Amino acid sequence: MRSPLLRGILSVGSWTLASRLFGFLRDLMIAAYLGTGPVAQAYLVAFSLPNMFRRFFAEGAFNTAFVPMFARRLEGGDNPRGFAEEAYSGLFTVVLAVSLLAHLAMPWLVALQASGFLGDQRFDLAVIYGRICFPYILFISLTALLSGLLNAGGRFVAAAAAPVLMNLVLIAAMLLANRRGWDMGLTMAWSTPVSGLAQLAMVWLAAKRMGFALSLRRPRLSPDMRRLLAVAAPAVLAGGVVQVNLLVGRQVGSFFEHGIAWLTNADRLYQLPLGVVGIAIGIVLLPEIARRHKAGDTAGARHAFNRAAELALLLTVPASVALVVMAEPLISVLFRRGAFLESDVGPTALALAIYGAGLPAFVLQKVLQPLYFAREDTGRPFRFALWSMAVNAVVALGLAPVLGFSAAALGTTVAGWTMALQLWRGTRAFGTAVQLDTRLRRRLLRILLASAVLGGVVSGVQHSLGGALEAEGIRYIALGALVLLGGCSYLGSYWILGALNHRRS
Repeated sequence: MRSPLLRGILSVGSWTLASRLFGFLRDLMIAAYLGTGPVAQAYLVAFSLPNMFRRFFAEGAFNTAFVPMFARRLEGGDNPRGFAEEAYSGLFTVVLAVSLLAHLAMPWLVALQASGFLGDQRFDLAVIYGRICFPYILFISLTALLSGLLNAGGRFVAAAAAPVLMNLVLIAAMLLANRRGWDMGLTMAWSTPVSGLAQLAMVWLAAKRMGFALSLRRPRLSPDMRRLLAVAAPAVLAGGVVQVNLLVGRQVGSFFEHGIAWLTNADRLYQLPLGVVGIAIGIVLLPEIARRHKAGDTAGARHAFNRAAELALLLTVPASVALVVMAEPLISVLFRRGAFLESDVGPTALALAIYGAGLPAFVLQKVLQPLYFAREDTGRPFRFALWSMAVNAVVALGLAPVLGFSAAALGTTVAGWTMALQLWRGTRAFGTAVQLDTRLRRRLLRILLASAVLGGVVSGVQHSLGGALEAEGIRYIALGALVLLGGCSYLGSYWILGALNHRRS
């Protein structure tokens, strides 16, 4: 892997890891303070609302069009600042209007997210928290655009570090609420837009140091903005499909007591490797592929894709096996305390194991999508997303009467694999630009075999540890030993398989 790409992935990955760890600590604190009861479920739904629209307007859609177009203008010196300010102002105007409308329509939005809340206290709480939380979308959408600008310029640190600041604000708010006796739900709700403002300030200052201190101007539909909207429109629709998938899951969970909290806590845990590996690679790979595509460097683009895919699989296949095999001890040791009870462990672990089986698919999507977006091809990913949405709805809604709340997790995983396979099949149209090289094909077999060894070792050690994973005094040490032995077995078998292959060669 060429050093700039690797350095970018490591930089984004390390900060994303820090963000996910602090986010995980935040979720542990929410689970400890609020458990899986009405206040916790109301806040989780309220917090998901601005995040849903954020992914719809900014990260998942707008930036897929903005980043390649801005990267090419930056590379060619074609007035990148003017283009960025037009996009910044247009996004601000649209999201501000959405925020005002959402404030008025909050009861309907909550019902759309979790109609199982209707008729009990969770609904009223979610409406109150949702109105307080929703301004977060304005700050975080502008943050996402500025982060894309920084990434296109090869400056990854501030954009990757901003979510760390968000989690620190939320953690500090919980500690203050606990110390001073404030209402925990309201404190969490008010701290959400504050965290968004803090992130916006961080990336705006970083953009200013890069020479892009963007200011708001009167929005206008210039030729550049028409082109941006034409490219972004299918991505916006695809982002909407993704959110429909999440919406289906929350709806299913809302009809089962504690279901949303179980699904959310499991989701947070599997998001750790997904964020560190998948999102980091996707963020760095998109501008890299866009630049090489513009320069006609097919060999360089193919090399970047293969090394990104190799790194993604090297890290996520063993993580997937570990999440499936170790789901119960992970949830028990990490979450079981305070208001998170023993009865919550089993259902949350079940959801985690199901999500874990889909982890490689979710990461491969992040590796494959830049191949389309770098060519300003957002139409085919949209069509693929429609099929995955249909699969998710059939599995989640169709199996909910049989499997209960876990049907939501299964629908997400099956839809994830459906999307990844469609994206891979679609790359045939790109010809040799995305062929798997010999190195990746050889190492993929080693990754799969070494991951199987990891699964066997972890399963055996977990059985032998027995009650140590439940004992209050030593359960953290036991879990740490289990993780360490699993990691060593994977790395050791991967190295041995590589050495044997080298000897045969």
